[in-house]
Amino acid sequence: MLTAKDVTAGYSAPVITDVSLTVAPGQTVGLAGPSGSGKSTLARVLALLHKPFAGTVEIDGETVTGFRFQARQRTKIGVLFQQPRLSVDPRFTLRRAIAEPLKDQDRVGELADLVMLTDDLLGRRPHEVSDGQLQRACLARALALDPRYLICDEMTTMLDASTTAALVGVIRAYQERTGAGVLAISHDATLLNRWADETVRL
Repeated sequence: MLTAKDVTAGYSAPVITDVSLTVAPGQTVGLAGPSGSGKSTLARVLALLHKPFAGTVEIDGETVTGFRFQARQRTKIGVLFQQPRLSVDPRFTLRRAIAEPLKDQDRVGELADLVMLTDDLLGRRPHEVSDGQLQRACLARALALDPRYLICDEMTTMLDASTTAALVGVIRAYQERTGAGVLAISHDATLLNRWADETVRL
């Protein structure tokens, strides 16, 4: 399980206080709440990208001791952010963006097929593709190391309905194949009602 226990976190001051949340393997937990409630802060803590002021994060029963560059368990968690254009080096082709975490470059084609990216798109840079195509590449990169948990932080905000449905379908198929747990953060109550097994509000 991916668990936050009594987490207080923020930046110059706390944004969330004493928050607890658990994502079990194979489960999709929705996270909702108004802007400024701390959804993205909690996501960054659970992704081991931001160290909390207090509380603990556990991954499969093991307490996390390092965050950011010291996070030994970081590869167990894949992250998909709201704005793909801020997530990819603009100099990279989509092929290079997907390959970034990989040692075996041969997997790029397999991952591209998984998210329905054609070979001609892989040679393009971010400014040459749509938000939906770029987010597909970001999902492929997030799945590259076969994470045990996937955190989707408002990943569909900039996408149309058909692309949203396609990406959710890819994630569901990945869950069925691997038993991964998913934290789905969204303002879209309809999406969470359809996607999540349960929804927590901040």
